Amino acid sequence: MGEATRDSVLSFADVSVDFTTERGTVAAVRGFDLDVREGEIVAVVGESGSGKSVSMRAAMGLLPPSATVRGQIRFGDTDLVGLDESRFSTLRGKDLAMIFQEPSVALSPVYSIGQQLVETFRLHQDMSRSESRAYAVEMLESVGLPDAEKRLKSFPHQLSGGQKQRVTIAMALAMRPKVIIADEPTTALDVTVQAAVLDLLRECRDQHGSTIVLITHNMGVVADLADRVVVMKDGRIIEHGYTEQIFAAPTEQYTRELIAAVPTIPEPSSVKAAEPDPKTPATPVLSVDNLRVTYGSGRHAVTAVDGVSFALAPGRLLGLVGESGSGKSTIAQCLTGLLTPTDGTITLLGQDLARVKGRARRQLTGSLGVVFQDPRASIYPRRTVAEAIREPLDIHHVGTAKSRAERVATMLDAVHLPTSFAERFPHELSGGQRQRVAIARALAMDPALVIADEPTSALDVSVQAHVIELLRELIGELGFGCVLISHDLGVVATVADDIVVLQSGSVAESGRARDVLTNPASPYTQQLVASVPVPDPIVQRRRRSERLIGASA
Repeated sequence: MGEATRDSVLSFADVSVDFTTERGTVAAVRGFDLDVREGEIVAVVGESGSGKSVSMRAAMGLLPPSATVRGQIRFGDTDLVGLDESRFSTLRGKDLAMIFQEPSVALSPVYSIGQQLVETFRLHQDMSRSESRAYAVEMLESVGLPDAEKRLKSFPHQLSGGQKQRVTIAMALAMRPKVIIADEPTTALDVTVQAAVLDLLRECRDQHGSTIVLITHNMGVVADLADRVVVMKDGRIIEHGYTEQIFAAPTEQYTRELIAAVPTIPEPSSVKAAEPDPKTPATPVLSVDNLRVTYGSGRHAVTAVDGVSFALAPGRLLGLVGESGSGKSTIAQCLTGLLTPTDGTITLLGQDLARVKGRARRQLTGSLGVVFQDPRASIYPRRTVAEAIREPLDIHHVGTAKSRAERVATMLDAVHLPTSFAERFPHELSGGQRQRVAIARALAMDPALVIADEPTSALDVSVQAHVIELLRELIGELGFGCVLISHDLGVVATVADDIVVLQSGSVAESGRARDVLTNPASPYTQQLVASVPVPDPIVQRRRRSERLIGASA
């Protein structure tokens, strides 16, 4: 697989990458062989730490000085291993381009989109400023960014995640590179934006002849886009083949686990009839009635949430879903007391959140736990796991030092982490382990309500499955109500009892999750469901065709 063929564009032969650290040498990639042919899309898949990103960054010359690369990486007739930076700088952008997972990292926050595009074009092509500006508009239009000319004046923080990703794709495509390396380009995007980005990458290959290497951990995305699949684990390739072959008959258990871990929406025919609701429903933990949030005033007023209502009973999980800008995060801020609604009421445990003040409010908010999207940002890095879990108990002066230590041990056991983890620091844990600590902290006060804000979007799909399964298990054991805020309908379909679908601040559809997602009544919900990739290339091809036909109708 590593021997270059006549039509190969990028070839890896026995590539190894080591990192020199304070604790010694760490082997990140071992014996990596891959031949990427012209005009194909190859997916390199595996969990965090498998070596997929390191191997591709080696080809781009983007590894830190602590990295040592051995073997051969050929781009045409050029060996990229050991190539000096001046030669690499002429290849990057023009012949080799990379689309990064987080577009905010790739775009400078202090320059407008237009400035960054124009300077990139002028660096690699003999263009005047006016020619570069016109070309920038053309490229933004080609990636489907509305009001392209106006967007040249925008700064990155003024664009949504999907819009920023389209800008980085426009930058990558502008020089018509021979090879595009896309590193998790859709991980943090809404399902509809993800589908549009995947369609765009496919067009790059079909219309411009680009060769694409897709780095991902999501086998649903692989099924939607890739021609061939390379599966990595612990720095080595353990399986490779054509996409349909890999999905139809994977030889490795690890590959089967990756495929099985993709959360999907069940087909309507496989869903059993829902049991009737109890005649005497439990008193809601949370009631939201006609919630409205408006920013600004007069003609500059923007309504972020408009008349949203829902209720949550104990022991149930409600999925709050929608695209960026739908109002999910604004509602979450209202529920946690970080934002005061313009109108409407939020009732927590029978008390109007807006009317409760002082000590009573602190006691009420003590019955609320929050799990954030990224545990690396929400857990202070210099505190041990025990200190992180104990933090809410310390703030609310709950119990004695001994009882708090006992509670920490109880919560570690509840989230299936050994008590020895209590003295570890966050950087010594994996992403999934850190999120388990975050869940333990959220549950330390024995809350009646937990707000889980995109708790799995930063995790590998297999880790994601374990975290979601854990959350569902804890709801069953402890009986708290949970609001799961997510853009991933597959995740919501896996665990939610009820669902509220938001569109532009209003409720597009609500009800039992399995009913809404398997038989959506709203065209918007239908669009969301149709955009969720499934880990089956044959089914995905059919779904994509149906979606594109529906969009053009």
